[in-house]
Amino acid sequence: MSSQKPYLIRAIFDWLLDNGATPYLLVNTTFPGVKVPEDYINDNKIVLNIAPDAVQHFQADNEWISFSARFSGKPLELFVPIEAVLGIYGKENNQGMFFTEDEAPTPPDKPKPTPVKDRPSLKIVK
Repeated sequence: MSSQKPYLIRAIFDWLLDNGATPYLLVNTTFPGVKVPEDYINDNKIVLNIAPDAVQHFQADNEWISFSARFSGKPLELFVPIEAVLGIYGKENNQGMFFTEDEAPTPPDKPKPTPVKDRPSLKIVK
């Protein structure tokens, strides 16, 4: 089965907006593929305002969250792998969902190949 995390992130995002809260994303910036402004990283984490009035071109799928935002007046493209998301919550009340860093999905065990048995064969007997 696929990970629940991207679905939960999208659901909490919608829930926060429906309730008039400002959605914030807490991101582990040490994760490979994270592209965020380095000047705003604190203790290898960054908090991003992902409200529709703060970002453009917001897209969240099962692998990535991406959007455009301005930092000190400079437009930037941000990319966050779903595995790097530590939490999504409302600015006003801190309600939302937080994930532990060990919740990253682990690859499923490879199935062990079944031993190939010799096929029965016929011998010609004279």
